[in-house]
Amino acid sequence: MMAVIQRVSSASVAINEKVKSQIDHGLLVLLGIEEADGMEDIEWLAGKITGLRIFNDAEGVMNISVKDTGGDILVVSQFTLHASTKKGNRPSYIKAAKPDIAIPLYEKFIAAISSALGKPVQTGTFGADMKVQLVNDGPVTILMDTKNKV
Repeated sequence: MMAVIQRVSSASVAINEKVKSQIDHGLLVLLGIEEADGMEDIEWLAGKITGLRIFNDAEGVMNISVKDTGGDILVVSQFTLHASTKKGNRPSYIKAAKPDIAIPLYEKFIAAISSALGKPVQTGTFGADMKVQLVNDGPVTILMDTKNKV
């Protein structure tokens, strides 16, 4: 499971020119799922994301988490995170999980991150053509891969 985590002052996702979800202060999480992912990956990643100390404390030091700030999270599925560009110029997405595997894992991830955050999270729609807008705060962007936990 791969994630791009961005600290945002606002973010939204629109489908067919209609805003489906939006947040103010918090995190935008772009999530890529591969066939080998499971509950261990979901639990580890949800805990890491909600616990990441990337928000400024009173002294202006990145020392508090989204959970501590009361911020929100917007989760958007993005299979292209698993693109392989080793050969040629057309990326291969062979490592990305097919929808029958990815959708249940995506839904379990949303439930796990919501539980870890202590409130509902906003989402995109799996497989939809989405337009994502964000104002990256900092900018702060963190890449995480559950296959590189150690």
